[in-house]
Amino acid sequence: MQQLKSRPALLAMVFALILGAVIGGTAVAATQVHMHNARTDLQSAWNELNVAVPDKNGHRVQAMNLVHQAINQVNLGIQAGAY
Repeated sequence: MQQLKSRPALLAMVFALILGAVIGGTAVAATQVHMHNARTDLQSAWNELNVAVPDKNGHRVQAMNLVHQAINQVNLGIQAGAY
């Protein structure tokens, strides 16, 4: 590898590495936006089910349980995507 002969070249390389790390980190974090949005939507759905008229032959309660499971899975997905 050729030795860098000037300070500006070294500074340019350091800047490029830092910029690449920032852009790369932002790209990874950006993929989580959809997961966070999905979790917000699921939490909203659970809240709507919670205030709905309760007499639905058990279907409302089952839907609430399934939405709760979905929220847990999204949380696990967010955690898995953070690494």
